[in-house]
Amino acid sequence: MSYTLKEDELRAVQLCELEMLREVDRICAKCGIRYTIIAGTLLGAVRHGGFIPWDDDADVAFLRPAYEKFREACRTELDTARFEFQDHTVTPGYRWGYGKLRRKGSAFVREHQEKMPYFQGIFIDLFPLDPVPAFYPFRAAHAFLCFAVRKILWARVGKDADRSSVKRRIYAALDRIPEKTALSLLDSLVRGAAYIRSPYVRILMFPTPDKHFAYRRRWYEERKTIRFEGIPFYAVARAEEYLSFKYGDFRTLPPPKERKIHPVSFFRAPED
Repeated sequence: MSYTLKEDELRAVQLCELEMLREVDRICAKCGIRYTIIAGTLLGAVRHGGFIPWDDDADVAFLRPAYEKFREACRTELDTARFEFQDHTVTPGYRWGYGKLRRKGSAFVREHQEKMPYFQGIFIDLFPLDPVPAFYPFRAAHAFLCFAVRKILWARVGKDADRSSVKRRIYAALDRIPEKTALSLLDSLVRGAAYIRSPYVRILMFPTPDKHFAYRRRWYEERKTIRFEGIPFYAVARAEEYLSFKYGDFRTLPPPKERKIHPVSFFRAPED
């Protein structure tokens, strides 16, 4: 059964995520790692000065070398009394192609993900950005490969979550592919991307704006600080250019029916 967060619960989630953003910033400052806040978090900073009022997650991006450096830094620098770093290289059963930082002592179980075999607390997303081909036909073909692997990884959830009975059956078939095989396909894409020289990057296991299949690398290389909930974080320097590309008219609020919040099956805020 899905559960929609109450206003005070949503704010508790946001404050936990702010705590995790500060932890990312602290580790990156100490270890010389470059990050940027992106997507809805950057949109919230520009348009609202903090969280989008109905938003229940936060997004941080790293170019791949910085992501690998951050993952390694978490082994020694992360405050493990409060936080847990997860990605498919360190968390058994984790099927997403990017990382998460979780708040210990909390619970935030997305609908249809109750069976996933790892700790599910309040989280922020940590996205690695990999190079993709500059030549558009090659980039489109590469995007199809990313799409196929992403759907294989999503199948564990999609076989129960998708509204279409046909798609549920397709996902059930895809879920028969061994997890080790699916993750090896992801790792092959990551290794292959290391040989690509291009002004374009993307999150391999996350959708990109239709028909583009990429973002400009310079958006993540050129940074500035921006205040988010009164705290300075690093962000895309050309924020308006990036947000216009991603969202179009980002200054205009969407109608209430399009203000999405993720349904959860279980929620608990940390006590400390």
